Amino acid sequence: MDWFLQQLINGLALGAIYALIALGYTMVYGVLRFINFAHSDVLMLGAFAAYYLAPLVAPLLGATTIPSAIAVIVLSAAICAVIGMTIEYLAYRPLRKRPRLTVLITAIGVSLFIEYTGQHEKVFGAATKSFPTLLPKTEIILGGLRCSSNDLVVVGLTAVLLVAMWFIVQRTKIGMAMRAVSFNEQAASLMGVNANAIISFTFAIGSALAAIGGIFYSMRAPGIEPLMGVQPGLRAFIAAVLGGIGNLPGAALGGLVLGLLETFFGGMPGLSNYRDAIAFALLILILLFRPAGLLGKVQTEKV
Repeated sequence: MDWFLQQLINGLALGAIYALIALGYTMVYGVLRFINFAHSDVLMLGAFAAYYLAPLVAPLLGATTIPSAIAVIVLSAAICAVIGMTIEYLAYRPLRKRPRLTVLITAIGVSLFIEYTGQHEKVFGAATKSFPTLLPKTEIILGGLRCSSNDLVVVGLTAVLLVAMWFIVQRTKIGMAMRAVSFNEQAASLMGVNANAIISFTFAIGSALAAIGGIFYSMRAPGIEPLMGVQPGLRAFIAAVLGGIGNLPGAALGGLVLGLLETFFGGMPGLSNYRDAIAFALLILILLFRPAGLLGKVQTEKV
């Protein structure tokens, strides 16, 4: 029972990170109906933004303090929000009326451009860098169970951001405009909605979430490097599909389910080397038996 509860705690923390990244995927897909494969590289840029900002903020607010961590996270999220809007404006907006395959190939090209530009020695370099300690870390021990204070922060912040995203989409005017653009961009424009501004806002929010997810992922990882976003990005994409891409609660559910499965199978003798295979096998099964995801709705295409 102790092993089960310990893996449950670890899985919830990892799943919360996947859910946070998957929220960015699902928001962009919900409005534009395409997968932004550069999302995982915005995650990497968020981690590097925090890496360079932490030493600058520490003399002002103190090292490893809560105000310093909040400042680093907010500034990194803002930087990535601007990067996300820039990517949308330069790469995706000119192709908005083109076939989806064209946009998909462009997204992969943007992803590769960011990754290999980051590996240049005058940018980030290819060497792995040790991520700074942002929050004071304490171990909470209850019986035979151990839990890190950072894991509690990740789970709590993910829950808060999920509620905030749901409130923005469902209870605000800009959320109503996002849903209108998602349903019919042309009709929304005729009703006075600035579709370009709404899409830019969506990319900004999604990129900010990716940055926060990248920071929390880096706090658990041994180091950061320009290709670090590939694996968590793929897993978050699987989580979004698993829960129902375009569905905010579905992205959170998919992230938690995937994190729990990876942790439980990773903790079993003889199965720890197959955690990646398990994740992709789960994706195949979902696409075969429930293509819309756990919380997604099947949509009939009319000819």
